[in-house]
Amino acid sequence: MNSQTIRIIILSGSPRKGSVSLRIARHLVKRFQEITHVTVRLVAMQEDSLPPIQEVWKQAASVPTDKQEIFQAMDQAHGIIVVSPEYNGGYSPALKNFLDHFPKSAYHRKAWGIVTGSTGAMGGMRASQQLQLLGAALSAIICPRMLITPHMDQKFDEAGELLDQSFDRQIDDFLANYLWLLTRLTAEVGETGSQD
Repeated sequence: MNSQTIRIIILSGSPRKGSVSLRIARHLVKRFQEITHVTVRLVAMQEDSLPPIQEVWKQAASVPTDKQEIFQAMDQAHGIIVVSPEYNGGYSPALKNFLDHFPKSAYHRKAWGIVTGSTGAMGGMRASQQLQLLGAALSAIICPRMLITPHMDQKFDEAGELLDQSFDRQIDDFLANYLWLLTRLTAEVGETGSQD
């Protein structure tokens, strides 16, 4: 990892109280906090959801005062990880509404990590496929290794601690692949001074 501080935002897509997928996001935050030169921020739709979109915030001047900080954080992040439960074969609509508020420049050539979960056996596979399409549409660089989490209610406790140690290997694999992509994209930005 280079000496530059790498900024990651983890978006937890469920707006529901008692969200189970938020447990996964909390675990990932803890894992990233163990890595030198990485800063991580959790943005949870339970607390940070946005009203139904009326316009895209194409520049800071169009952003409401109380949302300026999150706009800057999204703009300055090197990587974004989206964490979503699967709702009726798709990802969270609250997550989509949040993402739609920001211009494509907030995602352009940034490392896009996909994490999904369900309480069933499929782990949000259909939602993950749709999030791949969304990331491509936003001009993000998609990490090919996703973290698909079946029976997520049995894998993490409410604090984000891992209950099923056999799942640790999948988490390690996802993190290694995501960081591989992220560090290379960040190094390129450092050399060119731009993500354009």
